[in-house]
Amino acid sequence: MNDNLILKNISKHVSLNNEEACYFISLLKERNIQKKELILKQQQICKEISFVQSGILRAFYMDAAGKESTIMFALPDWWITDMFCFINKKPAMLNIEALEGSTVLQLQKDDLDKLYSKIPKFERFFRIMMQNAYIREQLRIIENLSQTAEERYYTFLQKYPLASERITQKQIASYLGITPEFLSNIKTNKHKK
Repeated sequence: MNDNLILKNISKHVSLNNEEACYFISLLKERNIQKKELILKQQQICKEISFVQSGILRAFYMDAAGKESTIMFALPDWWITDMFCFINKKPAMLNIEALEGSTVLQLQKDDLDKLYSKIPKFERFFRIMMQNAYIREQLRIIENLSQTAEERYYTFLQKYPLASERITQKQIASYLGITPEFLSNIKTNKHKK
């Protein structure tokens, strides 16, 4: 297991000594995921949070009619889960899918609780991470309410510059809340300018 990326991610907010880093790493499980494989399905109990080592993951909600709404994408150095369900050990509201072959490091909820007890600075790390996620989602809601679809597309390109070529138009459109055809029109108009 290559643990450099995740330890660098942790070090953005807390400093670990060698013993703490080793204990943290011992709790992680590496998982290789095939393209289109779901690591979490709606209604499945959400037991882990995943750190993306490589690849791209997508969290999405599927309604009763089968319509997908993409909630977020996770690139290398990002964390992903169905947070409400993970924290409360509830059935998932979201699906999490690999958009390409990916590798994640997973931390079980019970192990996270052990981590909080043994190394309290992880409470600070995950609090900061959850605050940042809340801020990101609040800004996304405001963008959805205040920006045109074209402006949301340009914001998406700024947020995910390296991934936009690796994500399908249908998935980008579902993230933006528009149809793939409308997204195609936006892209066509962009190239005409």
